[in-house]
Amino acid sequence: MTDGDDVLTVTANPAVDHTVRVDEPLRTGTVARTDDAKFDAGGKGINVSKYLTALDVDAPATGFLGGPFGKMIRDRLDEDAVPNDFVDIGDRTRLNTTVLGPEGEYKINHDGPAVRDGEVTALVDRVRERAPDRLVVAGSLPKGVTTDDVDELASAGDWETAVDMGGAALAELDASYLACKPNRDELAVATGMAVETTADCAAAAQALRDGKFRFVVASLGPDGALLAAESGTYHAPAVPADVVDTVGAGDALLSGFLAGLTRGESERTALKTGVTVASRVVAASGTSVPDFDGIFDDRDDVTLSAARP
Repeated sequence: MTDGDDVLTVTANPAVDHTVRVDEPLRTGTVARTDDAKFDAGGKGINVSKYLTALDVDAPATGFLGGPFGKMIRDRLDEDAVPNDFVDIGDRTRLNTTVLGPEGEYKINHDGPAVRDGEVTALVDRVRERAPDRLVVAGSLPKGVTTDDVDELASAGDWETAVDMGGAALAELDASYLACKPNRDELAVATGMAVETTADCAAAAQALRDGKFRFVVASLGPDGALLAAESGTYHAPAVPADVVDTVGAGDALLSGFLAGLTRGESERTALKTGVTVASRVVAASGTSVPDFDGIFDDRDDVTLSAARP
């Protein structure tokens, strides 16, 4: 384990990630059969905990779990040696399905459970008890949880908080945050600005950062990633990879970035780590953890350039 800070992740709306691969195109009226199926503990915060744990960062996971899928997630995290301390809720955790076919990916995501006020309070208390150095709140919010609750989590202690949420939610947040991790579409929604070019994205990322986020780490898919910071805005091209499954790519980018900060490295070096971690994740199916051996050496091949609006 590193000598750096610990990172506690909060996944308010986790899921069992069910990934299947089919060899024939999906057609109505026909049955697609497969013997290639995976069940992973999923949800953005959980993914961050899994990746950070594999990167030798102390990163326990918390959030809400309920029902048989909740038990499946807890059991899978225990099997994978990912520490976890979830709040039990009365409603059931969701199931998300990804079908990998010859024509592309198909995704079906459940909305998730309804969370009661007392369960939200229990989560805030759980985070206070653990008092992490850094907190990550990531993923969609189920019924009963609002961005006001996210602000409360960020303000409930001395920790720095990073968020990975939808663009509308990012725009609603009022507390001060260490970082956010929007994708291109979320960046557009959060700012109302154009994101057609890398320069557009750089301008939008700096606009989103101003006054609320110390860092904006924007994932741009095949165009790589951007980092907006007080020192400037930087672009990292995507690391070449045989893309198998994009699920978890943004979570991997954020995980690598936080791993770099936890190691005491500059934000620019942390961005290099993030895009390198993401390249390993997209080369594997599902959200299981790939081999990260040599990751801190491979990132030296990533070249950053200034991204001017």
